[in-house]
Amino acid sequence: MQGNWPDKKQCGLILSGGGVRGMAHIGILEVLKEYELQPHWVSGSSVGALIGALYAQDASSKEMLAFFKNTPLFRYSFFSLSKPGLLNTDRYFDLFKAQWPENSFESLRRPLYVAATDLLNGDVVYFHQGELIPALLASAALPPIFSPVQIGKGLYADGGIMDNFPRSPLEEHVEFLVGSNVSVIETVEKKAISSSFQLTNRTTSLMLYAINKERIIKSDLLFEPLNLEKINVLDKAGIEKAYQIGKDYARKVMDDYLKDQAS
Repeated sequence: MQGNWPDKKQCGLILSGGGVRGMAHIGILEVLKEYELQPHWVSGSSVGALIGALYAQDASSKEMLAFFKNTPLFRYSFFSLSKPGLLNTDRYFDLFKAQWPENSFESLRRPLYVAATDLLNGDVVYFHQGELIPALLASAALPPIFSPVQIGKGLYADGGIMDNFPRSPLEEHVEFLVGSNVSVIETVEKKAISSSFQLTNRTTSLMLYAINKERIIKSDLLFEPLNLEKINVLDKAGIEKAYQIGKDYARKVMDDYLKDQAS
């Protein structure tokens, strides 16, 4: 199945943050491959940066899912005693090194930009060369769960704080942008906001969407699968469900897009 796509080197892919909900990205990428749309340039934030690095490495959907299933979110020995954050993010380095043994952006098969928040300067940084793993760890270091990551003289945390949908690094390189946003907003009932945790989760989602809405809607082809808000961003039990939601949703979007293109 093939649409009238631009050359892959003129096509970019943006992957948002969203924790376990990001597994929907994997289902979407699988469908894009079925439709022979495989962007060359990649930009991601938080879990989107991790999946972007796997995609840029040419990992299969099965390998991507295995990476997240086999990487522990919480391990007793990873609890932080001397750093801000419940878990010491640096302790995940060896787990990531098993997946990216060369530990460099240059070793990837596609160019990748990784968004991270510079806590000291209060700005967003897009890493795209040199050591890969520190940038990935920083981009996914969600406060206050994970400690910030020191890179050079800087201290970096979750890219989603400043830019959860990193569009700007790709604009000068491509003419067609595919966006996958898993930090979705849908109408909920009052009972869905009945605890402090649910209130925090809802308000954070609303804030992220409001900040990034303008970037998101400018995508040439956009995926925003609903039903993901019911999946806890740190609940690994939701991995397969989020993946399937993304896959089913992407097939419908692609079919509709090609019908419109043909009319």
